[in-house]
Amino acid sequence: MNARARTALVVIFLIVTWGLAAQSSAPSSARAAQVVAISGESVGTIVIRTSQRRLYLVTAPGQAISYPVGVGRAGKQWTGESFIMSKRIKPAWQPPEEIRRDRPSLPAVIPAGAPNNPMGAAALVLARDQYAIHGTNAPSSIGGFVSYGCIRMHNRDILDLYERVSIGTRVVVTR
Repeated sequence: MNARARTALVVIFLIVTWGLAAQSSAPSSARAAQVVAISGESVGTIVIRTSQRRLYLVTAPGQAISYPVGVGRAGKQWTGESFIMSKRIKPAWQPPEEIRRDRPSLPAVIPAGAPNNPMGAAALVLARDQYAIHGTNAPSSIGGFVSYGCIRMHNRDILDLYERVSIGTRVVVTR
């Protein structure tokens, strides 16, 4: 191999190595967190304001990360307090009875990872009936009044939130 070919190989090696290093420091699932001011809640609390269609994770006194969400449609919204009862990655979904009554063609269980599974990449199951904060395979629904009471997030956002919270995290839902 001549000097010119060796130089070309070294340059290619450096470009590939630099590209891999840049990718590893900025994962593709990372989101640009929007930090906002918030008052009245303790650090670690998740606050969902349905009228704003926003979820806030309080990260410091007076400060929160804000995420856009889809919320319950008219007559399906709820308010109050709960907590995260379990955390699941790519969960299967068993439609609640109310949804099965409205959509009898739904199967009893939709498998994890299925394209028609509304749970998306992850779910934070709440200790209140059959509600969850979860991802979605229908990203255009984010920002709307779209669910039976669950809180929908972009898959990248639910994965970000999933890493930041633990079982037992307090969840407050307001209008």
